[in-house]
Amino acid sequence: MRLLVVSDIHYAGAAEKARRGWERRAIRPFPLRWIATFYRRHLWLADPTAHNAQLDAFLERAGSPDWVVANGDYSCDSAFVGVADDAAFDSARECLDRLRAPFQDRFHATLGDHELGKMSLFGGCGGPRLASWHRAIGPLGLQPLWSQPAGRFHLVGITSSLLALPTFLPELLPDERDAWHQLRTRHLESLQALWDAIPQGHRVILFCHDPTALPFLAREPWFQARLPQLACTVIGHLHSEAVLRTSRLLAGMPELAFLGNTARRLSGALRRARHWAPFRVVLCPSPAGIQLRKDGGYLEINLHPNADSPPPVTRHHLPWP
Repeated sequence: MRLLVVSDIHYAGAAEKARRGWERRAIRPFPLRWIATFYRRHLWLADPTAHNAQLDAFLERAGSPDWVVANGDYSCDSAFVGVADDAAFDSARECLDRLRAPFQDRFHATLGDHELGKMSLFGGCGGPRLASWHRAIGPLGLQPLWSQPAGRFHLVGITSSLLALPTFLPELLPDERDAWHQLRTRHLESLQALWDAIPQGHRVILFCHDPTALPFLAREPWFQARLPQLACTVIGHLHSEAVLRTSRLLAGMPELAFLGNTARRLSGALRRARHWAPFRVVLCPSPAGIQLRKDGGYLEINLHPNADSPPPVTRHHLPWP
């Protein structure tokens, strides 16, 4: 059985394309604006709205797989509040429509952090919004938790932002915090029920957009008890193998609690990255990769339904036009 994984498409609809330069405009201090411009232009992505063609390239190469999994982040999230923003919602809907059309019921999608919103890297604005949650699971048709049996394998998709909610607490609106905590509790309860129902001896391929969530999941006794059944965990979020390697090098670093919540959240994730190892992490790059390396692509996983060993994973490169 042939499984394709694509992640972090960050599709830009017309309204988000019209906002080019939004991150720079959200930053008032000139030194920070200069740093953000340098970071975007030379390291991350000079123009996040310019890579819709990478989705075209993926669809052209996909053929007829048994399943396709999209592992989160379907818009540019140019207002930093997720799909509560109409422009981000339109981008995500167009992206998901294009993915669902050829694959129909063979398609599964997880929620990424940009579906729900998060504070901007440099500007200190935005954050998760409950309206984004309701739009994501309503009109966009995203499932917070899904599973797909494949012989002795089970594909399971979870919502990383809910599991990692403690890292987002300062970014939540005060009157929404209780509702977010309730969503997290229900998500963990549903995941435990699903996990307990998987037969002993079967293997799980876990789809988790942001690896920040993994150490929080590892704290759950019911999960720890059956961790050996985990064949691998497919993550997105990091966009590039170069970023994953750097994250592993920085694992265990001190948490930077004095530079605002974005810095605290990112450094805290790196501090806890040493706990990723038992999850057998496999990164699905973004279709565009990063500006520095232009190393985008997607994954192909070949499942043998009765195999005991982790399935072979192939990374396919998508060159820039």
